[in-house]
Amino acid sequence: QVQLAESGGGSVQSGGSLTLSCEASEYTYNKFCMGWFRQAPGQEREAVAVLFSDGSTSYTDSVKGRFTISKDMSKNIILYLQMNNLKPEDTATYSCAAAPGGSCYTANNDGKLEVYGLNYWGKGTLVTISS
Repeated sequence: QVQLAESGGGSVQSGGSLTLSCEASEYTYNKFCMGWFRQAPGQEREAVAVLFSDGSTSYTDSVKGRFTISKDMSKNIILYLQMNNLKPEDTATYSCAAAPGGSCYTANNDGKLEVYGLNYWGKGTLVTISS
């Protein structure tokens, strides 16, 4: 059973940076698909970024140029989200998710990233940006 554990959330001022981490245990699939999502209070969860085993990435438009998704596979898989130039509207609980067998796919809905096929979810880490 894949387990995901996020860390790195916190409170920073607008313009600041944070790096989130998500450690995946028991993710033994040959193909890789993991992503970051966020949910602000009173809003629906939205996809932020996704990373595939071939190294390709996709981002939702609102974070392009500010956020970077990456991974470290030296031991357990660790998924990162480097967030720069943070804005108050980035305030949300950020969760990571993974697809079994790397079998996920994406769509772009008027600039919003949509990701399908992710079955494993972490509990999330809170990011708060003050103006």
